Amino acid sequence: MTENYIQTKISDERKFRLHFLDGMRGIAAFYVLLTHLWLYQGENLPPWITIPTKFVRYGSFCVVVFIVLSGYCLMLPVARSQAGYISGTLLDYFKRRARRIIPAYYAVILFCCLLSLGILALERFTPFQWQTIDKDMFYPHFSIVDVFIHSLLIQNFATNTQTYMLNIPLWSVSLEWQIYFLFPLLFLPIRRRYGWISTIAIAFFLGLIPHYFFNGYMDVSHPWLMGSFTFGMLAAEITFSQAPFLIKLKNSLPWGQLSIVFAAIAIVTEWNKLGIAAWIYESIAGIAAACLIIDCTKIIVSERKKHIILQILENTWVIKLSAFSYSWYLTHAPVITLLRQLLTNLNMSPTAFAITLYAVGIIVSLAFAYVFYLTIEQASYQKSKNWLTRTNH
Repeated sequence: MTENYIQTKISDERKFRLHFLDGMRGIAAFYVLLTHLWLYQGENLPPWITIPTKFVRYGSFCVVVFIVLSGYCLMLPVARSQAGYISGTLLDYFKRRARRIIPAYYAVILFCCLLSLGILALERFTPFQWQTIDKDMFYPHFSIVDVFIHSLLIQNFATNTQTYMLNIPLWSVSLEWQIYFLFPLLFLPIRRRYGWISTIAIAFFLGLIPHYFFNGYMDVSHPWLMGSFTFGMLAAEITFSQAPFLIKLKNSLPWGQLSIVFAAIAIVTEWNKLGIAAWIYESIAGIAAACLIIDCTKIIVSERKKHIILQILENTWVIKLSAFSYSWYLTHAPVITLLRQLLTNLNMSPTAFAITLYAVGIIVSLAFAYVFYLTIEQASYQKSKNWLTRTNH
């Protein structure tokens, strides 16, 4: 959910762009959509549908990827500067973060409110009645209080899970917004004074306090992902720091193989029957993402032959998809939930329902997100950027 690309320089002043970061973001957003469609696909389906779709059950790992990417991208200029501080003032930093995520975030809240009003009007004046299922990610009967809490980006502190039903995926936006404040005010100072072990330990301690000391309070919003954010920060330090120890670490470990190993461990430990806590396997997934980022960056800097994963992440269509991945992430839940509702009323066979859900859900959510991106995200970002440029002069 950061800028569309990171541009930097290596020692001989050649410019390069880490396009694969955008590719990771785009693929993660698409995978989240598939995961949520999988939740809606229904039962009594043939094996040729149920078996392949089981591989899209790991949607929470994609949120981990988003958080690790944020840590990496925010830390990258700090690591390259060797100063240990963010560029510019704190106010400039918060302005950049706000103009990146807030306009589109508020716009999707408004969209959910308008959609809810339309559904409530249909229920009042027509025979139509909204049919809710337990797995729905949008519910039109939310309250004004829910809207207010979302507008403050504090819905992840709510004790009533019904609050999230305005648009469930928005929980991760509130968490990331809060991490934006912790990055310069807490994580960077601790890293400068006490080092990386203390930084990562404190991030996990803060994230796990609600889980272990308050009976799982906030578990639905995964606050332990603060730890994965610091994994991304460390990955940036490893790839661009001039510290001898980190240079040796970067060059001595097989980061590509490690990313595969940790990804496999995360997938296995996610299996419910093992009873392993979510924060453990999601943190392992965060390590896998950080290792992959280090490996891909090393390949690009050294101009070595790109492996198949990096080629996929840098594919032209994947990069184009990533341009509006944030809009896609914000809008897909109400769009596919509304589609699920419409298809349910058609009394289709389970197989026809699942096929239509996937085919139409992908196309419609993609088209809606692209229009949303052009009319809201891109336009508001450019306007706010121009306004900030004028005010700074």
